[in-house]
Amino acid sequence: MTLIIGIDPGSRMTGYGIVRSVGDGLTFMDAGTIRTDSMDMPVRIGQIFDGITRIVQHYQKYYDEPIHSAIEQVFMATNPDSALKLGQARGAAIASLSAQGLTVSEYTARQIKQAVCGYGAADKEQVTAMVCRLLALDVVPQADAADGLACAICHAHSSHSMHKLLGNAALKGRSVSKKKGRWRLSETDLLTQKK
Repeated sequence: MTLIIGIDPGSRMTGYGIVRSVGDGLTFMDAGTIRTDSMDMPVRIGQIFDGITRIVQHYQKYYDEPIHSAIEQVFMATNPDSALKLGQARGAAIASLSAQGLTVSEYTARQIKQAVCGYGAADKEQVTAMVCRLLALDVVPQADAADGLACAICHAHSSHSMHKLLGNAALKGRSVSKKKGRWRLSETDLLTQKK
């Protein structure tokens, strides 16, 4: 069993979602948003850092399970000021997760949508609907919280695929490597496989 914390960073609202991964199954644990209430960016950064720290410490204290974390990568916004603020919020989230001893995995919005919906250009409503379906939620979470859950689901699917690939490769005496964010059989094994 593993807990996965997914983070959707934002300077005003940072969404988070927590799922438990058991084998092939996922169970909803928690979701919400960290809302910042200041116009001062350094204060907002501190609130994001503190909010994520409190969440992680709670789960470390009350659950004796490994905790993984995942966060959405920053996309290039048309407004440089918005992109800078989003990057700062994301940095605060990563710093908080790292300070609690968690390894942080990063996923693009396209990777998250692909993992959750099977379609990398899905819209927000489709992502939220699939999150509710995959986790059997009766109540639709707030949009940022749903994005945090989607990030956690993406990590669970990526981790599960990686473990299957590593396990199958080990059984067959092959090696794998990570290239451009994806796990692949090594080139020599691919050549051997084609013969």
